[in-house]
Amino acid sequence: MDFGIFDHLDRTGAPLPQFYEDRLKIAEAYDRAGFYAYHLAEHHSTPLGMAPSPNVFLAALAQRTRRLRFGPMVFVVPLYHPLRLISEICMLDQMSGGRLELSFGRGASPIELAYFGADPATAQDVYNEAVEVILSGLTHKTLDFHGKHFSFDNVPMELAPLQKPHPPLWYGAHAPDSAARAARKALNIINLDPTDHIRETVASYRRSWRETHADAPPPKIGLGRFIVVGETDAQATRLASRAYRPWFDSFIHLSQLRGRAQTHPRPAEFEPLMARGQGIAGSPATVRDLLAAQLAETGCNYVVGQFAFGDMTLDEALHSIELFTSEVMPALRTIREPAIA
Repeated sequence: MDFGIFDHLDRTGAPLPQFYEDRLKIAEAYDRAGFYAYHLAEHHSTPLGMAPSPNVFLAALAQRTRRLRFGPMVFVVPLYHPLRLISEICMLDQMSGGRLELSFGRGASPIELAYFGADPATAQDVYNEAVEVILSGLTHKTLDFHGKHFSFDNVPMELAPLQKPHPPLWYGAHAPDSAARAARKALNIINLDPTDHIRETVASYRRSWRETHADAPPPKIGLGRFIVVGETDAQATRLASRAYRPWFDSFIHLSQLRGRAQTHPRPAEFEPLMARGQGIAGSPATVRDLLAAQLAETGCNYVVGQFAFGDMTLDEALHSIELFTSEVMPALRTIREPAIA
């Protein structure tokens, strides 16, 4: 069992220089504690995402850590020119000693896409074509491609990734059919949905994996959860409830501003989030037991915690992380990989 981190870099109210420094100090703690990877969301023109250029923040993180792997979850592909993204991927992988993980998406927020002049109606088509271009550019010395949205003739690829053929690929799977496609392509996945939804999605992933890859061990199947650990259940729940509300306000900021429906809706309070399984708060024993139960129910093999969010202070986040790494992680590491059903 490995452990990772999902982070929105949502604004806390602190001055931005302090905000970025605090998040980098938290990343150093993840590195020391032996977390596998740090997965960073990309958002634009919203307090939900203070890393609208994920590669800038990840470059800093690469220099402040030594073992922690990292990457976007996801690059919003319609907002990039493929050649620019190929170059930056290669630089990050080389500069970090081959610690980059990759994930591509069409963009969850139509509002954010529209701000850049990208048409949400064509985003999926652009995404499909751009990913094909990017993977070709990462694996060939010259790029030749002719499609509906992009065309390249014999473009030299002066940069290449350190990891061959390219850094590992991840996908945010939210439905059984997309999970099945991800399994056929041998992609790692992360799911942030309610527990019953994840169970169905992972079951589809594992069925497709068995059909395509037989008895080979599957990649990482991530269970993404808000996680807060305290000395007692009451202490942890108070902190989680207080910190979650400003995160939620950031989460709905653009949809409220533009009068749109939320994508991937969440409840406004932490208690109903816990009831859906998407939030976990408590003492080390409580958090351990809740996560163990969800891992058994969903069939996931990778715990992805969102440990810093909302108005949580640096000290509060570090204390929660320390309790998790010292008292929760060792017990969960003994959980065996679920059988491929």
